[in-house]
Amino acid sequence: MSSTDLSAPGQLHAVHVLGTVAGAHVSSLVGGLVARGVDVTVCGPATAEADYGFGATGARYTRVDLGRALTADAPAVAALRTAAVGAGVVHAHGLRAGLLAALALGGRRTPLVLTWHGARPPADGRAALLARWLERRAARSATTVLATTSDLVDRARRHGARDVRLAPAGVPRPAARPPRPPADGERHRQRVRSEFGAVDRPLLLAVGRLEPDAGYETLLAAAGLWAGDALQPLLVVAGDGPRAEDLRQRAAEGKLPVRFLGARDDVPELLAAADLVVLPSRWEARALIAQEALYAGVPLVASAVGGTPELVGDAAVLVPYGDAGALAAAVSELLADPERRTALSVAGRAQAATWPTEDDTVAQVLSVYDELTRA
Repeated sequence: MSSTDLSAPGQLHAVHVLGTVAGAHVSSLVGGLVARGVDVTVCGPATAEADYGFGATGARYTRVDLGRALTADAPAVAALRTAAVGAGVVHAHGLRAGLLAALALGGRRTPLVLTWHGARPPADGRAALLARWLERRAARSATTVLATTSDLVDRARRHGARDVRLAPAGVPRPAARPPRPPADGERHRQRVRSEFGAVDRPLLLAVGRLEPDAGYETLLAAAGLWAGDALQPLLVVAGDGPRAEDLRQRAAEGKLPVRFLGARDDVPELLAAADLVVLPSRWEARALIAQEALYAGVPLVASAVGGTPELVGDAAVLVPYGDAGALAAAVSELLADPERRTALSVAGRAQAATWPTEDDTVAQVLSVYDELTRA
């Protein structure tokens, strides 16, 4: 069987198992697989179908709630076992999805592909032990591990994975917007900035879930340091999450130049208005906001963690995680140096042009399926 054979309708049935990560990537991937003639079933929570519309891709959707606990879930395993009957390959996204898929397959010879999108395990305690156990079990259970960053490749190999390959996940490139005359574009930019009271001051943007590992405590500490800057930058944070109320309270008590916007669906408009994007996370694989910033040519200051250095190369300013002083200094220096910001804008777009496309991702996955089903 060749990769050309796989494109024949009904030639291969692939079952994708989706937990709580990478819904947008899986939707893009299965859409590309279906378009190339692969018969695809997606198993995942009801919310994922509502959020990502897998039915519109041509794939079948089977509701299987994998939960969030690190231990096995008998109903989920039974449902996956049924869904995988007759499958040529099972492809799990995320470690828990990989472990449950392996349990569902049992002694079957069906190849199991695991895409490790990445999450930093807890630093210590029982949760850390369980997380490392899950990493080890999932990595060893898979026929092939597709790791989205080089450090995840290394982690999978340390855990004893049989076959590990670097497979950066391509994301949709921003849709081209109708060009505006320069004057109209500037008016639109100023209109968005005026919404936040940042017409005459720099506007910084952070986007993401407000959760413990997102580094927002460091970002607020940095905001306290640059609050005394002559430039007086304003930070706006788009996103929601379990730490939202606590972070809002801290910002209010410290009278920090920060506004929390909640969840937003207009990130491209916010990017067009921002002077800088900041990403203070404790760990990232290939952060979507980092990719969006470089695509848009907006200078990025980010923690030098996980897959971020590999993703951005020399096209962003990287600082140590948790170092509020370094983060504040990097922001202040960039705001005071328009030539450096322009250089980063150009470099960012050039770096983004080197990233894999959605078609590249689909082609790599099809090649892996072909290899495993022939074997």
